[in-house]
Amino acid sequence: MPIETDLLADLQLIVPNLHRRYSGVTATNRMVSPRLAKMFSAAWLGPGAPDGIARIRVVDLVQLWRRRAPLIWHARRNNEMIAGVLLRSLGWPLKLVFTSAAQRHHTWITRWLISRMDAVIATSDRSASFLKRKATVIMHGVDTDVYAPPAARAAAFADSGLPGRYAIGCFGRVRAQKGSDVFVDAMCRLLPRHPDFTAVLVGAIVPEQQGFASELRNQIAAAGLQSRIVITGELQIAEVQRWYQRLTIYAFTSRNEGFGLTLIEAMAAGAALVASRAGAAEFVVEDGVTGVLTPPGDVDALVAAIEPLLRDPASAAAMGERARARVLAKFSLDAEASAIAQVYRSLGISSPVGEGRSMAK
Repeated sequence: MPIETDLLADLQLIVPNLHRRYSGVTATNRMVSPRLAKMFSAAWLGPGAPDGIARIRVVDLVQLWRRRAPLIWHARRNNEMIAGVLLRSLGWPLKLVFTSAAQRHHTWITRWLISRMDAVIATSDRSASFLKRKATVIMHGVDTDVYAPPAARAAAFADSGLPGRYAIGCFGRVRAQKGSDVFVDAMCRLLPRHPDFTAVLVGAIVPEQQGFASELRNQIAAAGLQSRIVITGELQIAEVQRWYQRLTIYAFTSRNEGFGLTLIEAMAAGAALVASRAGAAEFVVEDGVTGVLTPPGDVDALVAAIEPLLRDPASAAAMGERARARVLAKFSLDAEASAIAQVYRSLGISSPVGEGRSMAK
């Protein structure tokens, strides 16, 4: 629905999403933006807008040209920074904010764009260490009402129709960067010894990764595990959330990562976690308490970390309960939104909690 003119005049925050393919960046943006829209007059620009925040069109931006009151343009990608810098240079009254999750040295163009921002947020201390300027560290949060344990995990798993009694999962696009092959290698070793478990790989297979996915399927078939290692392909978000509730164990196998939102989604759902030391895992997981950390890409280490949990599902369930408690204490969506709001206020955008005008339609 187009944004109303009177609300456009009050606009304080634009959330651009200039990327058509659904990604982890989009997922984190979709979760926190409706919370920010409760504190600021906010609108989403681009595809994939979640409920709880108004939509703004490119044509609506014309009405903001030469406006006196500043507003936040909160970018998460290079193209969104470029658009913000360009609009401001042409007379739009933008305060530019960028959230960086990358854990690598930035290209010269990214460094230049970051230097043009009014404020920068990093999703972990490690991400901040790659920036050449001051950043506020704000880790991602998760909606703990949506990502929550099921009333009965055994019944939730039974609803899947898969064999066995328990599930171990790995979520994300099927590709080497996510360690999909590491997960499949480990499952081919472990599942023959643990018949009560079934493994599920939940994630999209993009066209350029079809060959990689075919190799994984061939490996699974050669091991005779077609019914016990399932690759779902892309699913709707609601179905992904149901899969989290079916898991007893979650394997985070990324070789490299920005943050790794599935870490806290799985923990919030009460799954025991075995995680590679990628992304924010070392900051999120208490090794040996709420999960077990392993070196990225190390199949032997992954097998050694997972097998004790396969042998003792009750221990895995207890670890999952501790993981859920940690997310509730440290990684709530409200805490993330409140911290981002403080950054906005530091730039002169004032809208105290409870007084922001929601623009959701």
